[in-house]
Amino acid sequence: MLSPRQVVDYALQRRALLVDVHAGRTPLAGVQDADPYLLRAARFHGEPVDRTCPLCRKERLTHVSWVFGEGLRQISGSARNPDELEQLAALHREFTVHVVEVCRTCRWNHLVRSYVLGTGRTSRRRTVGE
Repeated sequence: MLSPRQVVDYALQRRALLVDVHAGRTPLAGVQDADPYLLRAARFHGEPVDRTCPLCRKERLTHVSWVFGEGLRQISGSARNPDELEQLAALHREFTVHVVEVCRTCRWNHLVRSYVLGTGRTSRRRTVGE
């Protein structure tokens, strides 16, 4: 069971952006800009959510979880599914997860939330002679 810490929710920022888009103050091209790597991550690592895209209203959104942290080494900056997040949380002291919602039809994307996962324990390294 995951127990996220330091959770930041970006719902107000998302809502303000959508108000600006619908009012014509922000162009669609500026918010429908998901790159091919993000779209691929949504396809292979994403989790569908029960909300349709706020712009095209054609497809359910997909949440993609990106992991970042020094202890993750080469997998830092990659997309991971929920099972992988659980495994990483059990093995690593601390890392950050950024959840991005993506519409694979119109390329809408927005950061939904970020949080910290991990054991929270520092690992004690053995020194020579122990």
